[in-house]
Amino acid sequence: MSNPAKLLVITGASSGIGLACADAFLADGYRVINLSRRHCPNDQVHSIACDLAKIDFAETLTPQLVTELANSSHISVIHNASLLANDKVGETSSAELRHIYEINLIAPNTLNNLLIPHMGKGSSILYIGSTLSEKAVPNSFSYVTSKHASIGMMRSTCQDLAGGTVHTACICPGFTDTQMLREHVPADAMDFVAGMSAFKRLIEPEEIAATVLFAANNPVINGAVLHANLGQVEA
Repeated sequence: MSNPAKLLVITGASSGIGLACADAFLADGYRVINLSRRHCPNDQVHSIACDLAKIDFAETLTPQLVTELANSSHISVIHNASLLANDKVGETSSAELRHIYEINLIAPNTLNNLLIPHMGKGSSILYIGSTLSEKAVPNSFSYVTSKHASIGMMRSTCQDLAGGTVHTACICPGFTDTQMLREHVPADAMDFVAGMSAFKRLIEPEEIAATVLFAANNPVINGAVLHANLGQVEA
């Protein structure tokens, strides 16, 4: 049974890691609000349609969200939505880079500004990073840059909210069996990608969700980068 005082606000819970997180937090008694263009398939989740790439997305979102916040003080925020493009430095226009940043960095900042004043004891701000938050590979310029910045944003969140009631972490999944991965990795390369973990398999979204829920419920994890990658095998 849900606890009205416990609320999760998550971006991009229509599939993949976001959907798995919504399911896990629901099972732990949270009410869940999904912010995305697509509806969350779990009908227990309250989806509010918005396009995080729009600079003014919060203007229409705020009245609905503030109503939902009224009875909650224990609020967890998961900045999950992100955009991955195959691009290169020296070939990516500033307009294309800004578009990636609107979703991967600016939207989290907008939501933090909106939600932090409502966050009481036990609340958390969680960022979904990547193995590419602390390394780089070719042809992922904008994604790598934004995911490195997500760790910087998380660490700044920890420092600026020190002494308060909110804790933060950045969970960095390895290769997880999601639609995003399958859209960017050719089918004939999937076995190779799975073999890049020490367990020689892809990660299930539910495994990442369990890690995120653990971080949300344990304030001792604050300012931390959690590598959830089954042990990355380095070439």
